[in-house]
Amino acid sequence: MEYKWTALSNTTLGVLMSSINGSIVMISLPAIFNGIHINPLTSFQYLLWILMGYNIVTATLLVSFGRLSDMYGRVRLYNMGFVIFTIGSILLSLTPGTGDVGAMELIIFRIVQAVGGAFLFANSAAIITDAFPYNERGKALGINQVAALAGSLVGLILGGILAQIDWRLVFLVSVPVGVFGTAWSYLKLRELSKPRPQRIDWAGNAVFAVGLTLILIGVTYGLMPYGSSQMGWGDPYVMAALTAGAALLVAFPFVERRVEEPMFRLELFRIRMFAAANVAGMLRSIAYGGIMIMLIILLQGIWLPLHGYSYASTPFWAGIYMIPMMLGFVAMGPISGWLSDRYGARLLATLGMAIVAASFIALSLLPFNFDYAEFASIIFIMGLGSGMFASPNTASIMNSVPPQHRGAASGMRATLQNTGQTASLALFFTIIIIALSNYLPPALSSAVTSAGAPQLAPILSRVPVTGALFSAFLGYNPVQSILSTLPPVLTSSLSPSVVAYLTSKTWFPTVIAPPFMTSLRISFYIGAALSAAAALASALRGEKYIHEAQEAALRSRDPQ
Repeated sequence: MEYKWTALSNTTLGVLMSSINGSIVMISLPAIFNGIHINPLTSFQYLLWILMGYNIVTATLLVSFGRLSDMYGRVRLYNMGFVIFTIGSILLSLTPGTGDVGAMELIIFRIVQAVGGAFLFANSAAIITDAFPYNERGKALGINQVAALAGSLVGLILGGILAQIDWRLVFLVSVPVGVFGTAWSYLKLRELSKPRPQRIDWAGNAVFAVGLTLILIGVTYGLMPYGSSQMGWGDPYVMAALTAGAALLVAFPFVERRVEEPMFRLELFRIRMFAAANVAGMLRSIAYGGIMIMLIILLQGIWLPLHGYSYASTPFWAGIYMIPMMLGFVAMGPISGWLSDRYGARLLATLGMAIVAASFIALSLLPFNFDYAEFASIIFIMGLGSGMFASPNTASIMNSVPPQHRGAASGMRATLQNTGQTASLALFFTIIIIALSNYLPPALSSAVTSAGAPQLAPILSRVPVTGALFSAFLGYNPVQSILSTLPPVLTSSLSPSVVAYLTSKTWFPTVIAPPFMTSLRISFYIGAALSAAAALASALRGEKYIHEAQEAALRSRDPQ
């Protein structure tokens, strides 16, 4: 086997493992929280940190690790990532604590995984770029990215199965893959780049890491209730974290200009292709990064219960019903990568994001009780557009930079992508929670009074919107969860028929659907606008540009 295929297959295994891990945890959260005996509906901070903590850590470390790989070797640090990720998976499967202690252990062990994932993500694209000639990189990166989405699909299905057996298997399943991948990478991968000993940019690393961490922590806690408010944006600590983080990130470019060997290669943004493709990639991440979880909440909280599915089964079936989006990406990813090798990325990436923008508009036209065939067609086309964009855009970024800066470039690309995804989740959740905060409490109060339980109206009108939203996401019947927390004297005043009606599969979805769809449509409009902006940035990237080909052309003109 040619070495390039060895490099592709190993890095694809690493991406597959980490993407399976992401979706398998998301779909298995109810079983995980039950396993450690904690109620996620009253412990939002643990839920958010398990969901978003991984992205926060990887986004913070990717640039630094990419820069370190240029200094000490991409394969060496990639191999280290496999080891650390595997250790994190073992620790997660052995989590000894329960309750709050168990939740904190899960978060810490997920952070260990995230450190390993950052090494893998920061170096996989650079290793592929080193191994493949420039006229085959789009195809190779397309295959690699298809594996990432295929891993998400496998994780959704596998998580639904393993969580029913034992929640620890959700983490343990990554261990054999990690052990095999670690052995394979140490035995087969070789260093094609030439490590260049340089000084470590301690100042830049500290300013960037602390600034981005503060921003992402502020965003995470901004989604949690604070005092009598449904969200935490008014929390002084959140405002302080966001202000301090923003100040540090504003100062970061000035720090980098004064450092002899900066970690963030700002001069790469002078390359038109690199700058435009990264801007397009980040806009796409903000537009697209939160769409899957929003659609899963729509399916789990509204559509599936209305169509007879029990709340306990909705996490698994939501993953199944999202398959068309993944199939669209899988179908188009390698094709677009192969076409970009021949014709360049501009047309494909621009057209891909235009298709995604149109798909957002189409989604905004659907009612909450939509026909599934229409929904499946729209998300399939959205997947096609995303697949048309992803691999050509990545290939154009990696092709445009000098070989000695590929690790830094890969880390910068991945950082912008992960930051965009986290910002997307925060943006979409904020829009939905604000809208629901205004409309859901009076709607619940009115609906429960009409159902014959006016004594519950004051209680349901004070239900945290975040709790209602996440309960649907986790596969809990929100009303049943609320009733279980009420004093027996109050619940005993309800007739069995009223309780049965309130806890039925259709009552809560029918009440929440109108305000939820209003807010979701706003998210879709914003997603469409950001996707259109990404298409514009893609169109401005210029003609096909490959650094090696450019250098060869210049040498042929001037042999001296």
